[in-house]
Amino acid sequence: MSEQKPAAHRTGLIGELSAEFVGTMVLILFGCGVVAQVVAGGLGDHDSIAWAWGFGVTFGVYVAGRLSGAHINPAVTLSLAAFKGFPWSKVLPYAIAQTAGAFVAALLVRWNYTEVLAKTDPGHTFKTQFVFSTLPGNGVLPVSEWGALRDQVIGTAILMLLLFAVTDVLNTPPGANLAPLIIGLIVVAIGMAWGTDAGYAINPARDFGPRLASFLTGYDTAWRDQYGNFYFWVPIVGPLVGGLVGAALYRILVGRFLPVPGPQEVGRTPSPET
Repeated sequence: MSEQKPAAHRTGLIGELSAEFVGTMVLILFGCGVVAQVVAGGLGDHDSIAWAWGFGVTFGVYVAGRLSGAHINPAVTLSLAAFKGFPWSKVLPYAIAQTAGAFVAALLVRWNYTEVLAKTDPGHTFKTQFVFSTLPGNGVLPVSEWGALRDQVIGTAILMLLLFAVTDVLNTPPGANLAPLIIGLIVVAIGMAWGTDAGYAINPARDFGPRLASFLTGYDTAWRDQYGNFYFWVPIVGPLVGGLVGAALYRILVGRFLPVPGPQEVGRTPSPET
């Protein structure tokens, strides 16, 4: 009998894509689910939304981390390819798996909240479209699509700068497998501080997958904003650009100054300082 290969070698790309699909699905089940509960069900508030999205990220990362690295965001995948050596050949397959996971999760939320959404918004308008995808000014404030694009670039740059910081082994990464929790808290903080102008999508798959699901289930204006402009491209382009900006800022301003590990002195216990 031949020796079995490690599980990571047996799964290959299919296992990685499966993990990205499920991890992103978990994220959206909590994210869109909490917005449906607050907007359509009247239970909770903005803080509920921020915390549930953050926990969704944490749980999604714990689900997918071992197999795929748990990017669960095309902006993360693109930035890792540009700055961390992630294979460019995997960028598109990862993005497709992430978007598919978000799409399926949004369909489940749409189905489960069918009665509540119909009661709150019988015409399936922007009033509850916000459950699934973002709008400039959250659909009520005077923010243009260009203002929302600016916001998405900045918000995702913050996300990526902090993600690179907490996952850099040369810096001070969280120990005891706490990185997913810290990453979730980063998303909570962004939601609480940067959620006004564009709903902090900061993730193309998070917005496009549920937007498509809502369009296919009765939301005819899903691709437009409250002004009638095509808007769906903003939460795609903004995060992709912002992710690269944040990653570049970390590399230029912090990463290149960190000490490179060297050989240990004989008899000395390894430490973060070395």
